[in-house]
Amino acid sequence: MKSTDLARKDRDLRKARKKEDVLARKMEKGSKTVGDYINELSGLFFHDGTKIYNIEMSEEILELLEEMKVELEEKNWMNVIRKAVKKSGVKEKDNAIQQLKEMGEIE
Repeated sequence: MKSTDLARKDRDLRKARKKEDVLARKMEKGSKTVGDYINELSGLFFHDGTKIYNIEMSEEILELLEEMKVELEEKNWMNVIRKAVKKSGVKEKDNAIQQLKEMGEIE
């Protein structure tokens, strides 16, 4: 065998091992990521492009915030809230962020 063939096989083998390790870690973790919470929270918002209307009325948002506080580290809570509001594309971001912080009792 040529050295290039050996090097290619070695690379392929390392790729396969790395892929197995990554899949094993993902299966082991099993919980939601920060991105999952951002997507889910922004999907729960009812808005018209200017304001989010259902923050104070929604039980689902409250439950998601409580779950997030249990599952994620405290340093990620504000990131999730800010990025979910930003993803919704509303103009009154500061008001929405403040309401979510008060609802979830996050400082």
